[in-house]
Amino acid sequence: MSRRTAVAVLAASLLGVTACTVDPVDTGAGGNAKAPAAAIPQQQVDKTLHDQLPAKIKTSGKIVAVNNGSFPPYVIVGTDKGAPVEGATADLSQAVGQLLGVQIEHTTVDGLASVLSGMQAKRYDLDMGPTGDFVERQQQATFIDYVQEYVVFAVRKGNPKGIEDLDTACGKRVGVMAAGSAEKVIKAQSAKCVTAGKPAIEVQSYKDQPSSILAVQSDRADAFFSSQAPLTYFVSQSGGKLELAGVGKGNGFEDLFQGALVPIGSPLADVLLAALEKLHANGTYDAIMAKWGLEQNKLAKPGLNLGKS
Repeated sequence: MSRRTAVAVLAASLLGVTACTVDPVDTGAGGNAKAPAAAIPQQQVDKTLHDQLPAKIKTSGKIVAVNNGSFPPYVIVGTDKGAPVEGATADLSQAVGQLLGVQIEHTTVDGLASVLSGMQAKRYDLDMGPTGDFVERQQQATFIDYVQEYVVFAVRKGNPKGIEDLDTACGKRVGVMAAGSAEKVIKAQSAKCVTAGKPAIEVQSYKDQPSSILAVQSDRADAFFSSQAPLTYFVSQSGGKLELAGVGKGNGFEDLFQGALVPIGSPLADVLLAALEKLHANGTYDAIMAKWGLEQNKLAKPGLNLGKS
């Protein structure tokens, strides 16, 4: 079996279980099922918000959204060509589209750099994310933040390499998403390891989450360093083969806000913020977050460019 085929099989096994389901992700201890998720309310068109949309969008009746691949449980891209995007982001997009009276169409590209360049070239109107909001990225896009995230490690069951934080990652093989904030942090930590007389970290950069998880499960990597919400999802779907490590620690990050992004100067920023505020107020946001087991990642209210470091 080729590596590409193996990744596709893993993606299908990890991601396909969520297709066409409205059950919440069960991440509870001891295998106890959570209560059924609340139904996601249907939204009525808000004419005031609709009228604030750019003329091009009002004429076409659609917003072209882009993502850079599966990021469960937020973004789940099916392995079949043309398969719908699912997950918390897809549900949130649908609710926003209903409020604005337009369709939000999703397309997938390779990496955040392609997302940003595509938006600058006006091929895409929006990335619903969630993408990490950092000051340097605010020079390239405007963020509409709606979740808070934490960065931890996914390791094999029993944590055989004893990875509990950045310091204990010295000399280990650690997978990260290419060009992401975690890659930057783990490379900086590797330099600190060497300065302290410890072995460098072998940083392995992957273009998607399934490839990274496959590397850990097949013992080509000792850990995958990434956002806690998707790693919690992958652990819950691993059949007891994986666990989280480094939970409850800063791991090189301060407050980490994530959200949607639009081109700088786009009127969609204020429109989307107002739409998300309305979804917070009417309970839709809470229902979507509960459905996907993301209660610990909720923000009390959304905001623009909340990232400060």
